[in-house]
Amino acid sequence: MKVLAINSSARKNGNTSILIDTVFEELNKEGIETEMIQLAGQVIEPCKACWACGGRENCVHKKDQFQELFEKMKEADGIILGSPVYSANVSSTMQAILERAAVIGDMNQGILKHKVGAAVIASRRGGAVNAFDTINHFFLNHEMFVAGSTYWNIGYGRMPQEVKNDTEALENMRNLGQNMAYLLKALKR
Repeated sequence: MKVLAINSSARKNGNTSILIDTVFEELNKEGIETEMIQLAGQVIEPCKACWACGGRENCVHKKDQFQELFEKMKEADGIILGSPVYSANVSSTMQAILERAAVIGDMNQGILKHKVGAAVIASRRGGAVNAFDTINHFFLNHEMFVAGSTYWNIGYGRMPQEVKNDTEALENMRNLGQNMAYLLKALKR
């Protein structure tokens, strides 16, 4: 089994990455392979609404690394989408990923069906629940199972590494990793 994480933060190895790595530690303990793609410094273009993805199972536009990302999403058993909150919602990079992947999913029904999804959000203060909901709506609209924890999968910290001070968030991420591993294994039975 494999879980792919896409980190849409502008900071490589920042707070979003720390939260995802905490989830990964638990998945790895359960023998689940993990991979994180960090998009810091990368540009993911928005959907062009050309509908050419119908029957192709991927976007036809090749100016960025979206095609590679979506192929990995299709191959993974579980997907973690991680985003910081910059303006009361997901990052613009995550929004572009969600929009393009959603159109492919709409044009190719069931392409992500029965995968396990988890949203991971890093926030300074406000907008975290909006970002969490945005990602979870994507998962639910594409017939994925959403792994949860004892509280929303949100960690607080503004400056690099500050999320390490949010001990409740780190414990929540560990619990998320355990729940995600349980769900992935239950689905494989």
